[in-house]
Amino acid sequence: MSICIHYTNAQNSIIDSLLNNYRFSEAKDIASSLTHENTKNLTFAFIYSTEKNIDSSFYFLFNVDTLQLDNIEKAKYYNYLATTFDSNNEEDIAFEIFKKAQYYYQINHNNKDYNKINLELYHTLNAQENYNYTKDEYLTIFEKNAKENNYNDQLTDLYLEKALNHFIPSEKDSVNYYLKKAFYYNKKDGDELMKARIHGYKGLYFAEVINELDSADYHYSKALLIEQQYPVTYRVFYTYINQASALQKRNKPLEAIALLKKADSIPQTLYRKNNYKFLYGLLANNYEDIGDNKEALFYLKKHLAYRDSTNIVAQNVNLTKFQAEKKENENIILQAEVEKKQRQQRNLWIGGIITLLFGSVFGILVYKNTKRKQLIAEQEREIEIQKKEKLLKDQELNTIDAMIEGQEKERQRLASDLHDSVGATLSAARLQFEHLCKYKGSGILKNEDELYTKTGKLLEQVYQEIRSMAHLKNSGVIATKGLLPAIQKLARNASTPGNLQIEVDDYGLSKKIENSLEISIFRVIQELITNIIKHAKATEATISITQHEDSLSIIVEDNGVGFDVKKSINKDGMGLSSIEKRIEHLEGSMEVDSNIGKGTNILIDIPL
Repeated sequence: MSICIHYTNAQNSIIDSLLNNYRFSEAKDIASSLTHENTKNLTFAFIYSTEKNIDSSFYFLFNVDTLQLDNIEKAKYYNYLATTFDSNNEEDIAFEIFKKAQYYYQINHNNKDYNKINLELYHTLNAQENYNYTKDEYLTIFEKNAKENNYNDQLTDLYLEKALNHFIPSEKDSVNYYLKKAFYYNKKDGDELMKARIHGYKGLYFAEVINELDSADYHYSKALLIEQQYPVTYRVFYTYINQASALQKRNKPLEAIALLKKADSIPQTLYRKNNYKFLYGLLANNYEDIGDNKEALFYLKKHLAYRDSTNIVAQNVNLTKFQAEKKENENIILQAEVEKKQRQQRNLWIGGIITLLFGSVFGILVYKNTKRKQLIAEQEREIEIQKKEKLLKDQELNTIDAMIEGQEKERQRLASDLHDSVGATLSAARLQFEHLCKYKGSGILKNEDELYTKTGKLLEQVYQEIRSMAHLKNSGVIATKGLLPAIQKLARNASTPGNLQIEVDDYGLSKKIENSLEISIFRVIQELITNIIKHAKATEATISITQHEDSLSIIVEDNGVGFDVKKSINKDGMGLSSIEKRIEHLEGSMEVDSNIGKGTNILIDIPL
């Protein structure tokens, strides 16, 4: 029987509200009144997971009968379980369980909690020190969904994460910008403890990164003032630690020791072994600074004891997990027995021989039908590719015609300018010169020097006009008015809803590009897009064009099947060798980065 029968929406809403306000005792009172045992276990697991009480959370989670859970409850169960493993520094296990929770949130159409787990997955991978995981995609998806749905709490988390990613001295402006954005969305959300967290990280940046201790003290005090109003002592513990670190930087070890002892008085339920190990290491250092070697040695021994006990704790947790796996295996065996009985009953009704015969005939029909559908689908795909290739070829011709038409108009304009301006000026100069030649030395010309000067000025004017036209001719066309619209149109025509979407990003296309170079660049990009359509089987592609001072960078990416670069780079069918020859003709360079199953990136640099 589903827990939902016993666990009313009203009780659910009340407990959620109490936990959002950190009123854990009242939430536990309501949970204690629940009569259904499985409901009570899941509810207490939720409470202790939120309270960051690892042992109690594990206890109640491992007492939940997962066979009685519906899909909504399974999403919650796996979320609480993953959060608890993560709090116990077992990120590898937490990651897999977070993925299960996300799956159930997705089929339940719970987009907000589904998206929240994207950030959890990012954090889990980000915590790994010795492996390189592809983690940024989770933060990118989290950002996209949070912005599209205006989730203020998630936008607060997003900008706090972006600030943390810029925690270096030279990125002070970026850190301040992202923290201001975090404060803005936090104000809309109204979560006071998140506000304290933002103050804490701002203080951490001032103290540990840029050594502005007065500013750090201000933000630490702001955080502590809020945290002391809530029953979340682990937050107060970390703030005391941060304040003590700032005091140590000020060479005030006695005051730092006093704060560290206050932190030591706070019971630890979250990361307790690591927290005590860190705390006692700091106390040992500060006692050493004041010359109290006895106390320094005392806390150093405690530090080493907690460090050495970490493996013992891990073993104990593994034993607990073993019990959970055993219970899960028992549930699987029970489920298998039920399915076995159902199959036996069905087989008695149908009969083995009839089933085998029917299955064989049906299998043959399905196989033939599948092969026929595959053939039709392949033919349709080839037709679609041919249509795309024709469309791209037509567009290439139209684009080249447009560029040639632009060149022809430019020639006509130059001819008109030569006739109207340069021609008239030269005619005037010729008449002046003929007049001088005719009457030179006759004594008739009284202003002969003036006429020579005037003729010289006319010739200088002709020179300047021709020079200006030459500069204008060589300047080309601004990329945003010629090349970019052609590529954008190419991307639109090549895109197919539900099949392939191509985006075009441009940066700094403000300088003019010579017409023949525009045509060459367009042909290169067109050929790359044709390759994506014919070979990549991609659903997304991006064309990025960046104009630098003396070069043009082009990046074409897709999420298709990829290929082995060493085996394919010289094959004419891929078109890469011909593209590379085009780039070499332009004195540029091309790099191809592709792996089977991981898409393709092509980077091109062309000098201007």
